[in-house]
Amino acid sequence: MSAHNDSHASQDPVEGVVKHIPVVIPVAGAVLIFLLAFIAIFMA
Repeated sequence: MSAHNDSHASQDPVEGVVKHIPVVIPVAGAVLIFLLAFIAIFMA
């Protein structure tokens, strides 16, 4: 009976995250650069 449910267990949650990494990393970098520039301008 457990062999019947293994088809859903083979869906790795990490695979869902890895598909979005090429989009998330540049967006996070852009947000970080914007925040650092905002802080630098605000402190000047």
